[in-house]
Amino acid sequence: MNPRTRPYRSVLYIPSSKPRALDKARNLPVDAIIFDLEDAVSPDEKENARDTLSGALKEGGYGARIKIVRLNGLDSPWGQADAEAAAKMGCDAILLPKVSSPGDLDALAKITGDMPLWAMMETPRGILNAAAIAAHPLLQGMVMGTNDLAKELQVRFRPDRLPLMAGLGQCLLAAKAEGVIIVDGVYNAFKDAEGLQSECIQGRDMGFDGKTLIHPAQVEVANVAFAPSEDEIDLARRQIAAFDEAAAGGQGVAVVDGKIVENLHVVTAREILAKADAIATVSA
Repeated sequence: MNPRTRPYRSVLYIPSSKPRALDKARNLPVDAIIFDLEDAVSPDEKENARDTLSGALKEGGYGARIKIVRLNGLDSPWGQADAEAAAKMGCDAILLPKVSSPGDLDALAKITGDMPLWAMMETPRGILNAAAIAAHPLLQGMVMGTNDLAKELQVRFRPDRLPLMAGLGQCLLAAKAEGVIIVDGVYNAFKDAEGLQSECIQGRDMGFDGKTLIHPAQVEVANVAFAPSEDEIDLARRQIAAFDEAAAGGQGVAVVDGKIVENLHVVTAREILAKADAIATVSA
């Protein structure tokens, strides 16, 4: 499935130390799961969490959901063993926290081989090196770590996230330039559906492929926000039909709803329809 159309609307963090949460995730309507060995696991549970996760992935049952394992940093006491174990777990990708340069991914790849890699973008140095990180040959996706980034930048919280916009935008440009997936950071107030919806819409309008989530209650909001709407699907179909009709008559442009439709609009329209089809396939 084309990564530009394969849905990553909802990317849910699951603590790998919690068997019940690992089991529940098998039936949640999420597009991807980040099985967390890092922040969601206390130091005294790190080794047990690794074994628990390995057993859950071996058991399977996660269907079409993309399975991503987030390690502890390689400079931590657990990172090396996490990487060695994750490479054998049957996951789809490995997520490295606090990536500051392509060299961090090189160090991980020495352990995990040709496994697809994802990078947490959550430090000022990492943001400054976003273009080089996105260009790494094994990188498949980027995850915005907005909590850590806000801490490092010493910003104040604002609903419009203005203090984070420079970092978010730089990572978006890097990801889009290299054609890798990029998902937005978490929304901490998991009971605030209205605030989550607003931030999801903002992220979708900016170009993010989806949003990382911290609670199953957030899944539906993200799935709706990052999916093509019925109006978008209808417009896409009409744009394609009008352009095809114009092309058959020797014209290079068409008009839909009083607006010019060129080939670039048709490319976007076809991607919208392909994404809608992919969501239907994954949901089934």
